[in-house]
Amino acid sequence: MAPNAPPPPPSAPRSLCLLRLSALGDVTHVLPLVHTLRRAWPETALTWIIGKGEQRLLDGLPGVEFMVYDKKSGLSGMRALRHALSGRRFDALLQMQVAARANLLSAFVPARRRIGYDRSRSKDLHGLFVNERIPERPGIHVLDAIGSFCEPLGLKQTQVDWNLPVPDDARDWARAQWADNGTPTLLISPCSSHALRNWRAERYAAVADHAAAKGWRIVLCGGRSTLERETADAILAGMHSPALDLVGKDTLKQLPALLARADLVMTPDSGPMHIANAVGAKVLGLHAASNPERSGPYSDRRYCVDRYDDAARKFLGEPASALRWGTKIEHTGVMDLVTVEDAIAAFERYAGDRR
Repeated sequence: MAPNAPPPPPSAPRSLCLLRLSALGDVTHVLPLVHTLRRAWPETALTWIIGKGEQRLLDGLPGVEFMVYDKKSGLSGMRALRHALSGRRFDALLQMQVAARANLLSAFVPARRRIGYDRSRSKDLHGLFVNERIPERPGIHVLDAIGSFCEPLGLKQTQVDWNLPVPDDARDWARAQWADNGTPTLLISPCSSHALRNWRAERYAAVADHAAAKGWRIVLCGGRSTLERETADAILAGMHSPALDLVGKDTLKQLPALLARADLVMTPDSGPMHIANAVGAKVLGLHAASNPERSGPYSDRRYCVDRYDDAARKFLGEPASALRWGTKIEHTGVMDLVTVEDAIAAFERYAGDRR
């Protein structure tokens, strides 16, 4: 080998199993890793054990076999997975979820190498279910931590691509919701599955009215839960301007297409935040309960509101820099630290850059 020649690429494994069940935002963070593996080893068989809703979001991802585990199925579902994998043995399992259920489920996956998180990110007895760990790098984004799962295999994630599979009929549906007439669109997805990350409806309404007064179209989106419907109704009741209400009207395959049509998406730390980022939309993220540097929109955090340090000082009595990386501050009232003025300032930053 010449002195400055790059090292030879590692030999391709025959099969790999990825285990990441949830949540919607987190599975989008796995997509760049999938593409890294497929670029390096196009012939390697990739199997991904995933949750039901998450599989619906990613259905159509090329080169990946999905095996769905329903969390409600408990131990019987784990045994069914083991039966489905009978006669198979993966060269490596990438165990990318530290929750107790996922750790136990991983024990039903036959694999020689079992790669898990570093010790600082481990919990719920994660270390008992793995025999190798990713490098310990504190202070990095969730996506980069997940991307480092290829490093024990001899690869490095140097390129971040999402290529979220969005079918043409989903794009057609999204295009039909409003006209392409040059009016900029602020899309509000107001709810996280973590209720304590959610902002007050009247504050969303105030920011929406500000944007509408500047000539923006306002669109609301969300799922079919009672919380999402009631939140949307409260926002609409608090607004003085009209808004397009699409809450409960899209599917998981249509959601990425809808988010991609927005000029700016306003949302707390949530699945739609990360899906919007994955399809190239700019995000006005609302952060106090979680650290945007760890779990904000990966590509561009210029338009996020960051009150995480204020939350750390108020609720935990110390600055964010003193906290363990990844600490959540999901306390009642934490999101009240994000003011209407904060969000309007973030909106105006985007509007100024857009001009």
